[in-house]
Amino acid sequence: MARANAMLLRLGVSGALIGLLAWRLDAQALRDAFAAPAPGWLWLALLISAPQVMLSAWRWRLTARRMGLTLSLRRAVAEYYAATFLNQVLPGGVVGDATRAWRHAQSSLDRARAWRAVVIERLSGQVMLLLIALVGLAAAPALRDSLAALFFRLGNASWTGLVAGIAGLAALALWACRRPPAWLRHTLHDLEVALVASSVWLWQSLGSLGVVASYIAIYAIAARAIGADIALSTLLPLIPPVLMVMAIPLSVAGWGLREGAAALVWMGAGLDPAQGVAISLVYGVIVLVSSLPGAWLLCRRRPPRQGRDTPPPGAPLTSER
Repeated sequence: MARANAMLLRLGVSGALIGLLAWRLDAQALRDAFAAPAPGWLWLALLISAPQVMLSAWRWRLTARRMGLTLSLRRAVAEYYAATFLNQVLPGGVVGDATRAWRHAQSSLDRARAWRAVVIERLSGQVMLLLIALVGLAAAPALRDSLAALFFRLGNASWTGLVAGIAGLAALALWACRRPPAWLRHTLHDLEVALVASSVWLWQSLGSLGVVASYIAIYAIAARAIGADIALSTLLPLIPPVLMVMAIPLSVAGWGLREGAAALVWMGAGLDPAQGVAISLVYGVIVLVSSLPGAWLLCRRRPPRQGRDTPPPGAPLTSER
């Protein structure tokens, strides 16, 4: 019952936010912005989505192997496609990732480490997206200042809550570092060997850069598909902040949250918010369609085999006691 209520809540959040945007924005302006997308641009976006999934699966395999787990590239691609589809159709946006982590754990000798491999792999992408967003805002001071002024007008209470949350997390981190529990020690060790070690951080960065660049490219293509006449120098810094909002697990695949963020970012940049919402809707449809191969894989995949993974040659020992 609790899970069903959580699912209904996230569905309601997505529906309510999209309905609110449709009510607040000029309906005619939204219809004009959401003109019939050009099919050539849509096909290009779908073509980019295939190497995007493959590169994401390669990054997951790299992370898992660095942690002493076995994961073939073929299986990683299949599981990633299935996870992407589940993330698109189930509330929260993380059910698919939890499913691929669970399936990998069922066929691994170290189940906890299999779960952490998925978390670290996703963390790599989010860190890269944050860095690109910061670089984009640094390169566009007018946008940075206008967005800061816009969010400041939304209320000081939000900033107070954010500062309090950061302070609480910092205090928790300091306490944990003094007497770290076993799970934290293992997590920090896995972060070191799979993400920041000198022999892997460059490959992780390049993989995540490629994945994030494909996200931004598809969003920019969605803008071109509906005929948005925005210079790339203006458009590209707008995209990462919108994509970052999708990581908040309060809706279905970021629907509603993404469109609300697009409206605010476009408004902060002095552009038509209806146009930003229209581009975001097209982007959401592209991502949903590109994930459909995962539905086919879900229908034909077999249950995972129990405990068949063994560490690859040269991998560190990973037993946890």
